[in-house]
Amino acid sequence: MLNEVRIDKWLWAMRIYKTRSQAAAECLKGRILAGGTEAKPSRMVHPNDLIVVKKPPVIYTYRIKELTDRRLPARDVPLYLENLTSEEELAKLDMVKLTGFALREKGAGRPTKKERREMDRLRGMR
Repeated sequence: MLNEVRIDKWLWAMRIYKTRSQAAAECLKGRILAGGTEAKPSRMVHPNDLIVVKKPPVIYTYRIKELTDRRLPARDVPLYLENLTSEEELAKLDMVKLTGFALREKGAGRPTKKERREMDRLRGMR
């Protein structure tokens, strides 16, 4: 059992980011907080640490149960972390889906000028 792991490696192993370099880049942008402070990619994390991940528009909060430095299957992730993200934050994902985007069938391409005008009329823009 590990006592500490780099935060960029942990974020990648827990499938929060697709690659370790993405996790490191987000740390450098200040979007990862560990213990209430911005975390550099080399920051070591320990069991029971609180990690805050800002992925606009949602701010996720996780508690580390156990550490691993190997990427896990998605079904095993809940054994290693506890998702403490509030329902209000998760509801923001649904709100983003509802705002401003007209549903188009896959492969339909860009809307024609006529279709765009119809969409604008439905939205009340004209």
